[in-house]
Amino acid sequence: MDLTSYAELAVLLVNRAEDLSSLDTLRALLEETGRTESAARVNRRDLDALRELREELTDVFESASTGDEADVVERLNGLLVRHPVHPQISGHDGQAWHMHLTEGGRVADALAVGSVMGLASVVTGLGADRLGICQATPCRNAYLDTSSNRSRRYCSERCASRANVAAYRARQNKRNGQGQ
Repeated sequence: MDLTSYAELAVLLVNRAEDLSSLDTLRALLEETGRTESAARVNRRDLDALRELREELTDVFESASTGDEADVVERLNGLLVRHPVHPQISGHDGQAWHMHLTEGGRVADALAVGSVMGLASVVTGLGADRLGICQATPCRNAYLDTSSNRSRRYCSERCASRANVAAYRARQNKRNGQGQ
């Protein structure tokens, strides 16, 4: 079972707050990510629960970004207690039998369990330093670092590029300012 894809769900929920603004935007997000059955079942209670979960997941990423590993673990343990894992064997969309963390219950429950278990798996398997908040100003998006050299510090190539260009310009301005 690849729990990294579940951790990527947590990143998606944190970074796409605008998709939690209404049932229609949440349905569109779920459909976009291949969760069409969930999109058809989602309701107002799910939306409210996912908004709350988003805030809690954001806190996990912020703690990881500051290097507070103990707080990351404490927050994830609290979420694991509130969203217990119920693994099930599943077969859908022409795929072979495979494991899912949960299939029944509310849509928000399934997304919460997947997100939390995915992050817990990353933290225990790779380390809390694999989670973070984008270092490009003013971006506050979360990222998941699955690189082999633990080098990711930005949520996207766009933010990395923007930060590198800004750093280059700052160096050039400093160099030009010193030469006058």
